[in-house]
Amino acid sequence: MILNMKDLLQVARENGFAIPAFNISDYSMFNGIMEICEEKNAPVIIAIHPDELKHITSEMVKGILERVNNSKIPAVIHLDHGASIDQIINAIRTGFTSVMIDGSLLQYEDNVDICKKVCDLAHAVGVSVEGELGTIGNTDSTETTAPEDILYTNPIQARDFAERTGIDCLAVAIGTCHGIYPKDKVPKLRIDILDDIRKEVSIPLVLHGGSSNKDSEIEKAVEHGVNKINISSDIKVAYYNKMREVLKDESLREPNVIQPPCVEEMKKIAAEKIKLFKAENMAMLY
Repeated sequence: MILNMKDLLQVARENGFAIPAFNISDYSMFNGIMEICEEKNAPVIIAIHPDELKHITSEMVKGILERVNNSKIPAVIHLDHGASIDQIINAIRTGFTSVMIDGSLLQYEDNVDICKKVCDLAHAVGVSVEGELGTIGNTDSTETTAPEDILYTNPIQARDFAERTGIDCLAVAIGTCHGIYPKDKVPKLRIDILDDIRKEVSIPLVLHGGSSNKDSEIEKAVEHGVNKINISSDIKVAYYNKMREVLKDESLREPNVIQPPCVEEMKKIAAEKIKLFKAENMAMLY
């Protein structure tokens, strides 16, 4: 059952849980995520970054859409961190039901402007839009961002941003980083800032980059109003670490032998996230 993000997250908002947005990079990963979400009767967001989309190609999205349409659980196909209007238009034409336009590194008024333009074109065809305000850290490259350098979302500005753009959900910066934290850095969520944002903004809130945060912090974020949480690094680490182990047997060459144990390891992590976000059995609400 395919939905757009607005309809999917509204139910989560009303019932106090968060929906996992799992980034997938190939069909085996995608199918494994669908299997575990069906097993746990959990709604899901299939997130695909433009780099991932370039890798899997738009043609594979047609297969993803068919698989989702044949499933009993509610799901969204979401473009994660779209960087341009062209990427957004391509995603909509491909069949995505939700898009994110990430203008968080732009000047505030430029961020407002591009988000409003995307909302105008996406809403016209029933596609929902996610925006981002503030900047979270990054540990995915050599140029890492320390927690103390994060630009936290301003709650009053968040209200203005939501009202002027018309976005359907808002990604906020409260102390997370993309990727896995180095061992010498300890992430910490600012639940106080989250509470202030929640008071000012009525649309669902999104948390990006929570892979290294304590489960207790993520659980508290859900309790305090986060309704969508992006998961990429955690499931990919499980998937590819297992693949490295499997490939020690140099005689293996068939994907149908190599990939299944990797998918199973990924599914274990996904199941933990579903439970942590309180999304298990919530598909029954749709």
